[in-house]
Amino acid sequence: MAKQVVKSEIKVTIELDDNRVPEKLTWTARDGGVVAQPTKAVMLSVWDSKPQESMRIDLWTKDMPVDEMKVFFHQTLVSMADTFQRATGDEKMADTMRDFCDYFAEKLELKKE
Repeated sequence: MAKQVVKSEIKVTIELDDNRVPEKLTWTARDGGVVAQPTKAVMLSVWDSKPQESMRIDLWTKDMPVDEMKVFFHQTLVSMADTFQRATGDEKMADTMRDFCDYFAEKLELKKE
């Protein structure tokens, strides 16, 4: 009996102005119950194993506030440290990455004492 292939889709929709600058971003992940959810920024990384390099798409709307972008970057860096630990089991390097995240937040004054 053939194995059934299960697929899931995540979709990002970008509305551009006349200069091709994002004005509106929405994302959909029906399996997660998300349909056309507005967002102000998206960072997508994919691994291309043939040339051994990552490819990225970074988008943000022109009304994305800088203070929110700083928090977005911080939270993304923290989640990357967590993902790195889960993917590699390298707790020591993940902790080093988290130390940098703390430094990043301190320098940007994101954390309240």
